[in-house]
Amino acid sequence: MATTPTPTPPMGWNSWDSYGTTVTEAEVLANARFMAEHLLPHGWDTVVVDIDWSDPTARSHGYNADAPLAMDAWGRLQPDVTRFPSSVDGAGFGPLADAVHALGLRFGIHTMRGIPRRAVAQATPILGTDGTDATAADVADATNVCEWNPDMLGLNHDHPAAQAYYDSTLALYASWGVDFIKCDDMLWPYQARDIEAYALAIERSGRSIELSLSPGRDLSLTRLDHLREHATMWRICDDLWDRWEDVEANFARFARWAPHAGSHGWPDGDMLPLGRIGLRAERGEPRDSLLTPAERRTLMTLWCVARSPLMVGGDLPTSSPETIALLTNPGVLALLRTTASREVFREGPLVLWSAQGHDGAAYVAAFNTGEAPLAVALDAGNVDLPTTLDGEVRELWRDAVVRRTAVTEQSDAARGVAPGSVALHVEIAPHDVVLLRHAAP
Repeated sequence: MATTPTPTPPMGWNSWDSYGTTVTEAEVLANARFMAEHLLPHGWDTVVVDIDWSDPTARSHGYNADAPLAMDAWGRLQPDVTRFPSSVDGAGFGPLADAVHALGLRFGIHTMRGIPRRAVAQATPILGTDGTDATAADVADATNVCEWNPDMLGLNHDHPAAQAYYDSTLALYASWGVDFIKCDDMLWPYQARDIEAYALAIERSGRSIELSLSPGRDLSLTRLDHLREHATMWRICDDLWDRWEDVEANFARFARWAPHAGSHGWPDGDMLPLGRIGLRAERGEPRDSLLTPAERRTLMTLWCVARSPLMVGGDLPTSSPETIALLTNPGVLALLRTTASREVFREGPLVLWSAQGHDGAAYVAAFNTGEAPLAVALDAGNVDLPTTLDGEVRELWRDAVVRRTAVTEQSDAARGVAPGSVALHVEIAPHDVVLLRHAAP
């Protein structure tokens, strides 16, 4: 296996939702320092520089055709020295990675499948192919090109120098101290040969690097074994933004993928568009997340109960204290360490998930995806809770004890709860969630 298994889903910050293609070294470090001080104690430990860090002409709201990407003599992308001044004189991301590591954090970057068009146009030699005179032009595949980003051509994996190119780039990233790579244009359509070649290059680099695959549109469960063999995490959706429809669409995807999450690999619902986003992003203008407080709780709860990786997109230093509290609720984050996580019920607007904790605790997430408030009595047996009144059930977002009643006969007060069971009485606002924890007696 090319990547190291992780006992819990990766957690970190990614520059995309705030800065798109334009993030600077100073902004990365500001977010890293904030994370180290406020979020690291809660498990958030990875800082990721997203796409186009090599483009000196990068701008918000899109990509530049024929961008003058910074490259070395071997056609390997280098950081733009204007935005990342510590990369001057060929230092690459090494100094920035050192600064992030000094904070107790891990450093990650975004990469694209394939080989730069500029390298192909210049026929740059490929490192590690001495004696064959292979160049970027020899390994490029113009029939398998990313449809949404103009920087790269595909690789012809029938040519042995294609693997050598990936090997050379991963050797470079390993020398910089990269711990995490988000490799894009891998999953839509599914690029099996690229995934295998990239994972092999990580293995050959000699460094433990977690591999995240994107973008995840139309991803099928038939790919599960292949994904587990080659990646740490993989997207199960397209880009997710601060719109309720984006969040709601992931209920069905997580129901399909969450039972397969574990240390062998993590289905990824994409970044958390929470806090201050859109500063110079690909979509929208500077704003606080447009999700309502209820929708933000739903987002965090669903991602956690499904044990998705958590990559927050808001600019941390300028996000509100309420956002930071949302990201650091210890009871909610404990869901990432549960087992047997699954959707157990979905009828109309009511969606129920259950999960089991290693300490014997049981969790229930009750979501209201509708437009009107819900007042329901949940049958304990329907959500994997004991059908007795032993122990205590608390609601974790509001830190309140949940009212329960033993049901001895059928009644309107506990409609749908069988006699001999226990009813949990909950009220759920539109687009909101209640998150219950039953402690083992």
